[in-house]
Amino acid sequence: MDSMNSSQSNPILRTENLSVQFGALMAVGQLDFQIYPGELFGLIGPNGAGKTTVFNAITSTVPLSHGDIYFKGKSLRSLKPHQVVTRGIVRMFQSATIFPKIPVMIHIMNGLSCRTKSSVWNSIIRPPSFHKEEQTSRQRARELIQFTALEGFEDHAAESLSWAQQKRLMLATALATEPRLILLDEPFAGMNADEIGEMIALIQAIRQDGMTVFVIDHNMKVMQRICDRILVLNFGQKLTEGLPEEVAQDSRVIEAYLGGD
Repeated sequence: MDSMNSSQSNPILRTENLSVQFGALMAVGQLDFQIYPGELFGLIGPNGAGKTTVFNAITSTVPLSHGDIYFKGKSLRSLKPHQVVTRGIVRMFQSATIFPKIPVMIHIMNGLSCRTKSSVWNSIIRPPSFHKEEQTSRQRARELIQFTALEGFEDHAAESLSWAQQKRLMLATALATEPRLILLDEPFAGMNADEIGEMIALIQAIRQDGMTVFVIDHNMKVMQRICDRILVLNFGQKLTEGLPEEVAQDSRVIEAYLGGD
């Protein structure tokens, strides 16, 4: 990744003294890091380290107490969550945040809605432009269904899918927003070895298409396998940052993350 850092001087995401405080608790304090275009960047740390708070701050679901976050050189600080999505950042949550009764095809098309131009009035009168846009959305949804191996489930309610399929549906719906940066919060949680392998393949395919990926997970072996660089948080502070093999051998990480030798 040294070559990436030197050849790509402009990070896609940069934090500057990122701090989030809840009352007397400093959940994340003065955190600085950079993520470069096309990178697969990992965030690890023990429970309560502040990892999810970092994602919440980036997506504007919690306000910053101090500092700033820059995406493609522009501050995210004053934006609403939906505006962050429009900018090109999308998040896949740890829990399966699906609309349970909605069919898979419509679920994914809902993700496309932030990039379509049709108004509510157009959806009522349904002019030719509306039909053309709907056809385009359906085609893109079909591509994402194929990409996430959900063929045959287009008309199934989201709640009827298995846990791993629901995670893939969440990923497809997130990708429908056409992000440049995708935040994955515990994408491997609750999966068996085969399902983890399938999700790894999907994430690597996303990255090969040129998307930047920022992932949180507790599975250290998987994170070592897929990440270009890893940032380690402990008690809301940066403990270290570096190549996966360097981080895994750091005695401070072993002590904080694994509880000792």
